[in-house]
Amino acid sequence: MSSSPRSWRRAGEALGAWRARQWMVMGAGALATAVMVGVPTAVVPSPVFGRSVPVQWWNYPALVVTALLAGIVLSTYVQQPSEAAPTDREGSRLGAVGGVLSFLAVGCPVCNKLVLVLLGASGAMSYWAPLQPLLAVLSVGLLAEAALRRLSLQKQCPLPAAA
Repeated sequence: MSSSPRSWRRAGEALGAWRARQWMVMGAGALATAVMVGVPTAVVPSPVFGRSVPVQWWNYPALVVTALLAGIVLSTYVQQPSEAAPTDREGSRLGAVGGVLSFLAVGCPVCNKLVLVLLGASGAMSYWAPLQPLLAVLSVGLLAEAALRRLSLQKQCPLPAAA
């Protein structure tokens, strides 16, 4: 067995072995992520939140990919009766950081109070806004790595039982 916490083959096998319950959690988690990230950032229109700067074209695919990957990561916490839970805390942290970064990436650059205080409105548009697509890529990368690690651990070969 490889010492690496990640394997594309094992991750694919894990996805192939998912049952309806895991796919339902994945869908619900993806939808919840899309709402929790998309509504407050006004990428998903709502009467409660608005933006001073229009939504950029790349905000939509970033939100969709983030939601799908977050749903996958969430589903890795659903256990089947015969499975042991993956114990990759690093993968869990990567997913959490990726989720936070996605919120910062798709949000309105001048609506972020911290950025506004630190850089001012013109600084937010001049410095923060150009960094947001990079944050989106970093966010998706971290979520993908978290999903890969957690899925890989679901299909590791178990140790043989003691005789």
